[in-house]
Amino acid sequence: MIFKQLFEPVSSTYTYLLGCEETGQAVLVDPVINAMDRDMQVLQELGLRLAYTLDTHIHADHITSALELKKRTGSRIAAPAIDRLPCVDFGVEEATPLAVGSLGIRGLHTPGHTDGHFSYVLGDRVFTGDALLIDGCGRTDFQNGDSRVLFDSVTHKLFALPGETLVYPAHDYSGRHVSSIAQEKTRNPRLGGGKTLEEFTAIMASLNLPYPKFIDHAVPGNKACGECPTNLPQELQKYCGQMAESPQG
Repeated sequence: MIFKQLFEPVSSTYTYLLGCEETGQAVLVDPVINAMDRDMQVLQELGLRLAYTLDTHIHADHITSALELKKRTGSRIAAPAIDRLPCVDFGVEEATPLAVGSLGIRGLHTPGHTDGHFSYVLGDRVFTGDALLIDGCGRTDFQNGDSRVLFDSVTHKLFALPGETLVYPAHDYSGRHVSSIAQEKTRNPRLGGGKTLEEFTAIMASLNLPYPKFIDHAVPGNKACGECPTNLPQELQKYCGQMAESPQG
């Protein structure tokens, strides 16, 4: 398998490129619209053809490039079927793996951050979106989030994976790239170390996080598989303009 972890600095989002060496087909997990030119360049450099984009959930902090990549490359859009987005070509369900060449990507419904959130398992790694971060987790106070549901998703589904499974999250804000299920079960300050449901819900209730600054534009844009609004305020235009630099993890 060909694997690249790519970082978008405006929203601190990781995009993952997974490629089949046999067929040259590839999938981009959680691609970001302002990093689209970079992603296409990486695909070209590796001699890969984009078969699918695959989002973990309807994002609130950036806009997916799924629709624009489909227009440019002919790729298909895959996303959780539970969200019933009319622009999606392949609705991911737990019982139906996504095949990209010889790669079989298995979906795990992991709601709680959003009610339609999916994580994706491929071999020895899991792409956890915002459900499980390195030493943290996604917030649960919008988009039908629920801390009790997230606790169940992480402890009963993600923590049930083998301990050596590598954890690749959708974000990191401290320069970290990868964790493992064993590490998160042991030391995640919100969910690890045998935390109880009551302890977790108390932690999440006390966060007092600010209202997401891009959510009112990102959610409707992502429900359309990646449409940037034309009336963005000046301070938010960086979310849709192409990156000047391309830092990569």
